[in-house]
Amino acid sequence: MLYASSSRLGAFVEVLARFRPDLELLRELAEIEDDGEAAALPGELDVSWLANRVMGVAQLQGEFVEIGHSSSLAHVRAALAPRVVHYGIDDLDASAIRLSVPRSFTQEISRYVYDQSTPEGDRRFAGITYLSKLGDEFRNWALFEPAGAESPMAEESAPLPIEAHDPDLNRALELLRVRLVGC
Repeated sequence: MLYASSSRLGAFVEVLARFRPDLELLRELAEIEDDGEAAALPGELDVSWLANRVMGVAQLQGEFVEIGHSSSLAHVRAALAPRVVHYGIDDLDASAIRLSVPRSFTQEISRYVYDQSTPEGDRRFAGITYLSKLGDEFRNWALFEPAGAESPMAEESAPLPIEAHDPDLNRALELLRVRLVGC
């Protein structure tokens, strides 16, 4: 599975979200009486993280399931009803597919879509598209590995290294309240 986003900013937000400050720690810090000095907040990313990372651009091709679409939700709700109940989900709607937990349920949905085939026996879909849990302005894609010679990416740019001064990287860090350290 390869993941993509509608923009460079969206890709950075998705990848860097795990570095956000812990909510419980932020709550505890908010309870500390302010002595007038600026305190460092949790949520740091060492600049060395950028060393082995690259960013590319691709043009997607093929049919993608828009999993949050009403017809997709209705189909998956009926097809996977026993699994919805198994996971204790009251009903399958757009909010349920955006849940972080149980991740295994969303993986089962992906597997279900992946296993769909055409009457000729070919894989039906190139992947899934969905709105990001981190902001509705970001559309993401989960690209299935190519079944044959057909790749879901028609054109790709050469991947480029990510620089510490990249404006999209810095905007993502700002949105997530993460500081880049070691620059």
